[in-house]
Amino acid sequence: MKYIVGVARIFVGILFIISGFVKLNDPLGFSYKLQEYFSEGVLGLEFLQPFALGLAVFLVVFELLLGVMLILGYAKKFTLWSLLLMIIFFTFLTFYSAYFNKVTDCGCFGDALPLTPWESFTKDVILLVLILLLFFQRKYYTPLFQPASSHKWIVFLTFTGCLCFAYYVLMHLPLIDFRAYKEGVKIEEGMQVPDGKIIPPIHDFGFYNQEGDSTDEILNEDKVLVVVAYNLSKSENQGWSAIKSAVEKAQKKGYRVVGLSASGPQEIQKIKDTYGYNFNFYFTDETAIKTIVRSNPGLMTLENGTIIQKEHWNDADDLNLN
Repeated sequence: MKYIVGVARIFVGILFIISGFVKLNDPLGFSYKLQEYFSEGVLGLEFLQPFALGLAVFLVVFELLLGVMLILGYAKKFTLWSLLLMIIFFTFLTFYSAYFNKVTDCGCFGDALPLTPWESFTKDVILLVLILLLFFQRKYYTPLFQPASSHKWIVFLTFTGCLCFAYYVLMHLPLIDFRAYKEGVKIEEGMQVPDGKIIPPIHDFGFYNQEGDSTDEILNEDKVLVVVAYNLSKSENQGWSAIKSAVEKAQKKGYRVVGLSASGPQEIQKIKDTYGYNFNFYFTDETAIKTIVRSNPGLMTLENGTIIQKEHWNDADDLNLN
């Protein structure tokens, strides 16, 4: 039993660390998933939606820390109770999502490993069994190494590192891009269904306006700068000022500059009038836009439909315009 508990402890700890890190790499993406859970059609907790980002950062940091604490054997009672309560809650949530078909991807591993609702529920049931084993056989759960007093400093450094990392990716972009719109992807190829799959990696995407569908036309341009903003009313005013020099530079270098948003004509005109922009905006699905760049607004350059570079508005000056 001692060895079984030891293996379970390491397995659960590593899984929590990996799951926490993948979501910590993209806390904004995880916050979108929480907003989906909080929506009227799922849990009906709309009052929590404005706090989704803060909750996302707290949950992923806590998840990662619990994995570290479990492996170290630090604060045994607190760690085991926290793990048990967390996995009970998420097992209920994934079962609810799967049974009632409410959320098609739990976001457990972010975009790195999409899971169906029933796959997520099965994963949580396995974790629940292992955590219950650890909980009821905690007499075999001892500190990983001595002195145990050093554990708190490891936990503190991990916590500090997590906060710094979260701040960095929120002020820039995810360090590792697991999404379908990563740099180097040819969008037209991503819109095709791969062998053995049902849904293409890139879907609900296009460049549309009152004149019709301009997707093929724009994807065949030699050089395009796309200003991406999923919702103009929620976009950051500082961001629109920060990207202006990059937009002007791109226009001088012969780039076709276009906007991509899910907002309506009035909001588009307001942005144009406020910041003096003269490029055309196109419409596409809001979820697709949120997936392209985790920045509102953000920048993306295309060459013949291939994604060359993406930047947060904080890094607009780093945009490489040939």
